[in-house]
Amino acid sequence: MPPAVGGGLAGSELRARRGRCGSQAARAVSPDVAVEAAARSHKQPAPGSRHFEAAGRWALLALVTLLSFATRFHRLDEPQHICSVLPLVPCWSPLPTSLYWSCPSPSRQHSSRLPFSPLVTVGKHLTARILCLIVLPLALYTATYAVHFMVLNKSGPGDGFFSSAFQARLSGNNLHNASIPEYLAYGSVITVKNLRMAIGYLHSHRHLYPEGIGARQQQVTTYLHKDYNNLWIIKKHNTNSDPLDPSFPVEFVRHGDIIRLEHKETSRNLHSHYHEAPLTRKHYQVTGYGINGTGDSNDFWRIEVVNRKFGNRIKVLRSRIRFIHLVTGCVLGSSGKVLPKWGWEQLEVTCTPYLKETLNSIWNVEDHINPKLPNISLDVLQPSFPEILLESHMVMIRGNNGLKPKDNEFTSKPWHWPINYQGLRFSGINDTDFRVYLLGNPVVWWLNLLSIALYLLSGSIIAVAMQRGARLPPEVEGLSQVLLRGGGQLLLGWMLHYFPFFLMGRILYFHHYFPAMLFSSMLTGVLWDTLLRLCAWSLASSSLARGIHTVGIMSLLLGAAYSFYLFHPLAYGMVGPLAQDPRSPMAGLRWLESWDF
Repeated sequence: MPPAVGGGLAGSELRARRGRCGSQAARAVSPDVAVEAAARSHKQPAPGSRHFEAAGRWALLALVTLLSFATRFHRLDEPQHICSVLPLVPCWSPLPTSLYWSCPSPSRQHSSRLPFSPLVTVGKHLTARILCLIVLPLALYTATYAVHFMVLNKSGPGDGFFSSAFQARLSGNNLHNASIPEYLAYGSVITVKNLRMAIGYLHSHRHLYPEGIGARQQQVTTYLHKDYNNLWIIKKHNTNSDPLDPSFPVEFVRHGDIIRLEHKETSRNLHSHYHEAPLTRKHYQVTGYGINGTGDSNDFWRIEVVNRKFGNRIKVLRSRIRFIHLVTGCVLGSSGKVLPKWGWEQLEVTCTPYLKETLNSIWNVEDHINPKLPNISLDVLQPSFPEILLESHMVMIRGNNGLKPKDNEFTSKPWHWPINYQGLRFSGINDTDFRVYLLGNPVVWWLNLLSIALYLLSGSIIAVAMQRGARLPPEVEGLSQVLLRGGGQLLLGWMLHYFPFFLMGRILYFHHYFPAMLFSSMLTGVLWDTLLRLCAWSLASSSLARGIHTVGIMSLLLGAAYSFYLFHPLAYGMVGPLAQDPRSPMAGLRWLESWDF
């Protein structure tokens, strides 16, 4: 049967329309489909080639991991002293690693999008996102702290930052595997620790308050470190007899008792009066007063156990106690403010007339020496892992917030960091010292800065072109989507980890830029990988196309490695002439005047 009149025309028109619709549909596909189309447009490799390529990736990952361990552990035992300025922030080493491993999760989740129609599918997606974006990063972060607590279990000069229970788990601490009397008795030699984290022990020394700062009497402060000047003797308020005399029976201190605290090293009593505190207005000054334990009625304090009845005995380490000044009615506490040089930059102790219970005015007895009393083991006070994890973070937060620059100490500003303006001296100053200096790899730092600017320029051009409906080849469109989406997430990560520092009033150091630097480094990798692939695609007809990507990536890696080789004496430490001396290993490498190595 002959075809219908016009059938050929209709068929051709239909094919033409389908062609146009197909073209429009291709332009309307999602970015993920575009990336997939770009990948499919290349010739599919043989199965053996795919296996070889996968094995190559794993081999490269293993090589990079081994190099990372080798460069970080090389000469780790030099110098023989700790030269890090970060004693309280082990997270700087659970932090870039956690950031790095958590970055692929959003990309994985975004690339595996499915329609959210059935309720079961929504539940699966929600569960997957919770596991990958919250649970997994949190588990990695927590696991690094578990390792940290297992490895770093020794006592050190910073023990006083932590609670008594935390210190009981540190080998070498006087509370570790210790046995002390359980109940407080008159005549006991004790240390009194403030319950607010990073406040420390009630402390006194022979130095007086300066002229014009209240009464010119002996200073009383809080001190974060173990010290003989933290020791006090608890005595009755109305007698100077020695309670440790064997002829006297043991008499326990009870909730509500009126007591004196005599400083063991100076024999002066804990004292307060109506003079204003050195730093905190409307608080009263606390001093050391008297001679050989003899003072006046301003030395009398009522000891109270929080939430206990009068007459109850006071337990060492466990009882939360307050000291109420008998004459003024104020409460002994610490403001947490750092005293000037005349107070040795220790923390202010005041007597506050405001009786509200706060951690600043609550104390516990830690060390307890009394030869007339039996001892008990402190093993029962060992805290659990969640407790020490929480406490360590609270101490780090408070310690960081309380940091203040010391005299002649250079503190960096956020605008210094991306340009590698100045490093941070960890150890040593003179040519006879073992010197360690923290400085960013110049090639990596400046390449990152250039890449951010180049990304903003190229990303803006591509985004405007795609917004205006420019028709791009599938390969170019796929690579452009990778650049815009992947690079955009990394740029956002860099901004979120960098710009908030401009709003902070606390002291800042160069290492605060490290998390942001990690994002900028990953952005550099995405940018140059994409640009080199676009160059290879544009030169597809040339013999240079195949090697341009490999040569470009290797040039960047070799440049970074050579820069590391040049500047490695700064990181591993050096002894000898300074950089200005031609004999120095760093001679000629002080590219910026602000580099003070």
